[in-house]
Amino acid sequence: MAAFRANGLVTLTTDFGLREPFVGIMKGVMLAHAAQLRFVDMAHDVSAFQPVEAGFWLAGALRYFPAGTLHMAVVDPGVGTQRSLLVALSTEQALLVPDNGLLAPLAARGRIDRIIRIDNTRLVQFGVSDVSATFHGRDVFAPLAAALASGRVSPAELGDEIDSIDESGWPSTLERADGGVSGVIVAVDRFGNLISNIGAARVVALSNPTIHIGGLRVPLRRTYGEASAGEYLGLINSFEVLEVARSRGNAAAGLNLAVGAPISAVPTVPGAQFRRS
Repeated sequence: MAAFRANGLVTLTTDFGLREPFVGIMKGVMLAHAAQLRFVDMAHDVSAFQPVEAGFWLAGALRYFPAGTLHMAVVDPGVGTQRSLLVALSTEQALLVPDNGLLAPLAARGRIDRIIRIDNTRLVQFGVSDVSATFHGRDVFAPLAAALASGRVSPAELGDEIDSIDESGWPSTLERADGGVSGVIVAVDRFGNLISNIGAARVVALSNPTIHIGGLRVPLRRTYGEASAGEYLGLINSFEVLEVARSRGNAAAGLNLAVGAPISAVPTVPGAQFRRS
């Protein structure tokens, strides 16, 4: 198993937004510890208090980053409680996250090689001492991220390896009696696309699949451009999962659906009619 060798690159995923200075402060703390670090803002408008959604986006993004990248994700409604902090290793990259379900989408893909639970008694050596009850991103995550991303410490030095994590909140897909598959919406992007937990392989294996969502039956298309303006459609998106979109429109608003809505892909019934608007 390849080791994590830090390259000085840190990505940040949070639900902090960019209106307030929280993200900038975390970067400042990291730079104060290791001025050579480089940053990529992965996403800061993740839905508030939704670690599983953050984990979904992060799981889909890892493949596009080089070995040695550290991914810091602070979507942490349990900040200040006894929830653990983890360092997960995945294909020569590392993720610094709370143990609150954020890693569940990555675990579901079988993409986690090792997990270290951070030993809080070791934190003081990395400048973690005066810790706020409400801003661990600044007081705990940032100093640890700087130490990891600069190569000053290895993940194994932070604690003991564990073999189980909090995977709550990540839904399973279910097989249907008609041969189809059922899942749920796990994210909604800024275009209003309803993104599911149903993988591409399960959908394309069906004969002429039809997508059922919000009381509608919609066709599976290859691209957004294959549908007329206002038409609902299913497609396999760039994260290789099923989503439902509305051509030149907002599917979430049009169908009044959000994260948690059920969705199914089933073999097409001859003569089925699709609603276009």
